[in-house]
Amino acid sequence: MVALRLIAILLLITIGLALVLYLFTRNRRYLTFAWRVFQFAVVFLVVFMALYVLERLVLVV
Repeated sequence: MVALRLIAILLLITIGLALVLYLFTRNRRYLTFAWRVFQFAVVFLVVFMALYVLERLVLVV
């Protein structure tokens, strides 16, 4: 769980930094990068939660 929290913190920092860079430079490349990182984070979260639920189901049976 510590690794998951570390990944979440790093993702938030990365997205925040990309958005700040976009505000300063108005370069859409940073906005696109922040969106891609957010999409990756959502996919990672969905996969992690599916594996977590699967683990709980296996332990019950």
